[in-house]
Amino acid sequence: MKCIQVTRYGGPEVLALEEVAVPEPGEGEGLIALEYAGVNFIDVYTRRGDYAKSDTYSNKPPFTLGREGGGTVAKLGRGVKEFQKGDRVAYCLVPGAYAEQAVVPAWRLVKVPDEVDMETAVTLMLQGCTAHYLSHSLFQLGKGQSCLIHAASGGVGQLLLQLAKIRGAEVIATVGSKEKAKLAKERGADHVILYKEEDFAQVVNELTAGEGVDVVYDAVGRSTIEGSMRCVKRRGTLVNFGGASGLVASIEPLALAEAGSIFFTRPHMADYMRNAKEIRWRGSEMFDHVLNGRLKTTIDKKYPLAGAAESHRYIEAGKTTGKLLLDVRS
Repeated sequence: MKCIQVTRYGGPEVLALEEVAVPEPGEGEGLIALEYAGVNFIDVYTRRGDYAKSDTYSNKPPFTLGREGGGTVAKLGRGVKEFQKGDRVAYCLVPGAYAEQAVVPAWRLVKVPDEVDMETAVTLMLQGCTAHYLSHSLFQLGKGQSCLIHAASGGVGQLLLQLAKIRGAEVIATVGSKEKAKLAKERGADHVILYKEEDFAQVVNELTAGEGVDVVYDAVGRSTIEGSMRCVKRRGTLVNFGGASGLVASIEPLALAEAGSIFFTRPHMADYMRNAKEIRWRGSEMFDHVLNGRLKTTIDKKYPLAGAAESHRYIEAGKTTGKLLLDVRS
């Protein structure tokens, strides 16, 4: 089968299309014939070696990249009772998705309803479930609360924005262009800030009469984190869940106190997708929102498997306005 392998850490140029043997599912696993693989920033971090020492997302070259995919069950290992050959499934947080086939632990699989196309299903896995845990578990957004969402026109940003509105929160969004501002407004943002033209922290404090927001969701990282700290209300929460501009190296504990005794967290999604029950709860809620018209997904671009390097250049350039997919079938 064909797959995209990383033999050394580096830029997009290290992504190589290779031929490898089809893996065999072991006990409790399924072999999935993939249709689509999701392209996410976690793939960029992994490719660059940012997670080289991570226990949660362990990797060591050579390896097949990608942690999100969807397709049909091609073969089942011993002991798998809840799935059958031919079932439509999707998953995330399992390495090896940039491939024609992948072995996935059955407990990480989510059945895809017949009414949901596979492009949407994959979009609702890593990005969708990230938005879900951020708004439902890490910080339980509700009526009367407010949040700041950076990169609100991106893949996670659009979904998080919509979930925040579903839960009744006021949303302030930052984006990089007027075109992206229009998209954020269409997704329900109450206020949109063009961060390249405005001091977003100053605007947030003006909008909140100097109080700040209950929670800041910051996936941009290095270039925004200091400003984000200035946007959080006293005893509020600052969530750094990505590093599109570079990973945040450190924050002084005293700086959190000076910002209003705020709480800072840098979560791993894996800690919010710990078992089958939690994974399927998040997946089923996201599918339900789509089927009932409460949530819209946006596919920005699709690339063939051989176009993986191009997709990484695109996402790293900050151009995304939705989901990036690799069409494994092509």
